[in-house]
Amino acid sequence: MENFDIIIIGGGPAGMAAAVSAKKAGAENIVILERDKVLGGILNQCIHGGFGLHTFGEELTGPEYAERYADMVRDMDIPYELETMVLDVAPKPDGCKAVTVISPTRGVCELSAKAVVLAMGCRERPRGALGIAGFRPKGVYTAGTAQKLVNLEGVHIGREVVILGSGDIGLIMARRMTLEGAHVAAVAELMPYSSGLKRNIVQCLDDYGIPLLLSHTVIDIKGKDKLEGVVIAQVDENRVPIKETAKLYPCDTLLLSCGLIPENELTSAAGIRIDRRTNGAMVNESLETSIEGVFSCGNVLHVHDLVDFVSEESARAGENAAKYALGAKREKCESFDIETGNGVRYTVPVSISPGNADELTHIRFRVGDVYKNVSVVVKSGETELVRRKSRILVPSEMVDLLIKKDKLQGISENIKVYLEEA
Repeated sequence: MENFDIIIIGGGPAGMAAAVSAKKAGAENIVILERDKVLGGILNQCIHGGFGLHTFGEELTGPEYAERYADMVRDMDIPYELETMVLDVAPKPDGCKAVTVISPTRGVCELSAKAVVLAMGCRERPRGALGIAGFRPKGVYTAGTAQKLVNLEGVHIGREVVILGSGDIGLIMARRMTLEGAHVAAVAELMPYSSGLKRNIVQCLDDYGIPLLLSHTVIDIKGKDKLEGVVIAQVDENRVPIKETAKLYPCDTLLLSCGLIPENELTSAAGIRIDRRTNGAMVNESLETSIEGVFSCGNVLHVHDLVDFVSEESARAGENAAKYALGAKREKCESFDIETGNGVRYTVPVSISPGNADELTHIRFRVGDVYKNVSVVVKSGETELVRRKSRILVPSEMVDLLIKKDKLQGISENIKVYLEEA
């Protein structure tokens, strides 16, 4: 059995950032395991700009951003193994973790690591999870699949397009399909607000005159062998379609951009506690899961809106994994759960141990609706730790709060994060 200090599962932006940070923190025996043929993950098919403004101070395309980190991995002599699938992660009696892998070079074998970083990313919600009536004709794609076909394989997938869901990939593909010569008839969104970033609504829809139909959804798919059209209807406040508003949109292509799901099959199989609000692992302030020495970061932990935030979070996970692998132990001190209140849907982390906290502790969360002129409040009992005013908060944008370590000292009750009117 080959032994490592740290095994990082996933060679996308999260895995590479974690590896670079772990190496800088002193860990030497590191390996990245990636199931694809190249490093970079989903960024390799994201040929549009908008990446790297926070991390590198300049605007890059997805492949350029990925290549920056891949170059760092190679320059720091961090080993990585491609076309390598991880089958299982399990704690061992000696405190290490057994990682079962399969690859063309190794066959099926078991590796051992002092620490493991989970950085598997996320996948798209498929049509089968949406319950749309109709047959399964040619011409229905998830937005990410369409992006890969168009950008990496040069496939022309359609001329008359409807997009269901206003996630960022769907918005970006509305622009991409237009630039490819297709006509995008509409983007339908079930919720009364978009699930994509405001800049993408402006740059990808408004600039090209593509209508965004809020509180609308696809209720039927027409065509048996080949897509002929979709029926779109408005929904009421309970998200129930209003049949009288149904309208047929003739089209040969339907793109589905209806949410992302963290790739946590390995996480669940390992017995790690999952937060059902995010479908990601429950982690503490060090991004450590319920299994000691196993850390989680990036989109497998919770879906991010910017890759720059993925890299920052993953760097912290890599640094903490290195500290653990090099023998630094967490103090045995009291831990406090983070509870959510009015408007706050979830938080990462879900618990904080003040004695183990860094000088600055991140609490990241999303709201469940659109809120204007509110204050984000973080309290422990009657002690107010943070209060931050916001003009507007929307579900599509992740909020990042920083709490100084001295603020956490002396708390004796669980922490609550909630919104109140400013």
